[in-house]
Amino acid sequence: MMGTYCNNNLVCNLNYPHYSITNCGVLTRRHSLCQNPIYFRFHKHRFDSVLAGIGMKEIVKEVSEENERRFRWIEVGKNVTIEQRQAISELPFRMSKRSKALMRQIICFSAEKGTISDLLESWVRIMNPIRADWLSVLKELRIMEHPLYLEVAKHAFQEESFDVNIRDYTKIIHYYGKHNLLEDAENFLTLMKQRGFIYDQVILTTMVHMYSKAGRHDQAKEYFEEIKSLGEPLDKRSYGSIIMAYIRAGMPEEGENVLEEMEAQEITASSEVYKALLRAYSMIGNAEGAQRVFDAIQLAGITPNDKMCSLVINAYAMAGQSQKALIAFENMRRASIKPTDKCIASVLVAYEKQSKINAALEFLLDLEKDGIMVGEEASAVLAKWFQKLGVVEEVELILRDFATSHQIS
Repeated sequence: MMGTYCNNNLVCNLNYPHYSITNCGVLTRRHSLCQNPIYFRFHKHRFDSVLAGIGMKEIVKEVSEENERRFRWIEVGKNVTIEQRQAISELPFRMSKRSKALMRQIICFSAEKGTISDLLESWVRIMNPIRADWLSVLKELRIMEHPLYLEVAKHAFQEESFDVNIRDYTKIIHYYGKHNLLEDAENFLTLMKQRGFIYDQVILTTMVHMYSKAGRHDQAKEYFEEIKSLGEPLDKRSYGSIIMAYIRAGMPEEGENVLEEMEAQEITASSEVYKALLRAYSMIGNAEGAQRVFDAIQLAGITPNDKMCSLVINAYAMAGQSQKALIAFENMRRASIKPTDKCIASVLVAYEKQSKINAALEFLLDLEKDGIMVGEEASAVLAKWFQKLGVVEEVELILRDFATSHQIS
């Protein structure tokens, strides 16, 4: 009897610290002036209430549910799918044992086991991770594009062991921007400020870049102006982001103005920004704008490649300036840049716009003499042009005449 009494009190102390059990198995409230008994029956240390006082049923229910919800950390065994086994085998060799343990649980995680927060809390309690462990896990989840990445990251931000900083927030906002989740990014930025972090140029540039990619240049411009209000020198990434916003909005002139502002401060834009601006002018046939950007590229010390030269030639072709298109083509060859079939096609388009078929044929024969063969794209331009004129057979005769005259000369 005494043994039963002691065991029951032990269970009671663990689950109901404000109650005690008498020798007859009665549960009473400790330190109460009116100790009304509450009768309970015990079976294998689990409580099933028979009679309960005020609120006691709710207490028992809450304790039971809490025990059921708690995540049980059981190491992943052999009962995994082929895909899970493959994913586990591909974890980085240098990843810490703590991080690998969590990654195995996440890879094999299912809602039946509990919530992801329960899992992470258990990991923290059992393994005492450090910031490096968290970062390793988040990096791997991001690379895997795992659907639980955001949940794990948001939980990590609240853990003392993670020691969150503003760059961590930047990564999440960048993730939202990459997936075009603009409202979520804005909400997360607000949350960051509420937690005491101050906006800096890096995170504001991330917002500019996000809205630029989304084609919302008004919001991008607002954040760019906010960067300027910080009173710090702007870096080339901030400038580049707003230039790209103008380009995507179909406003290359505004982008070029920002580029000139950069050059005045001796800040060189990336080759990607120059190329994007050059392409923007090229696609609308603004030959003068394309030439200005092409000149700026060379002044910036960037060596033009065949794609850049092709964009300049295309700009002249779109504008119907065949002579300048040909000059750009020849300059390209003088610079020892091998012309692509697209460059040849662009020159032919320029000739077509001005109906200069003889000049086009002479151009082709010169290429053949230099061992440059016409490819698929240039051939398609020629075929379409000749069909439009209805002179396919006549062109064959002209080509023979040109070939004969060039051999004589």
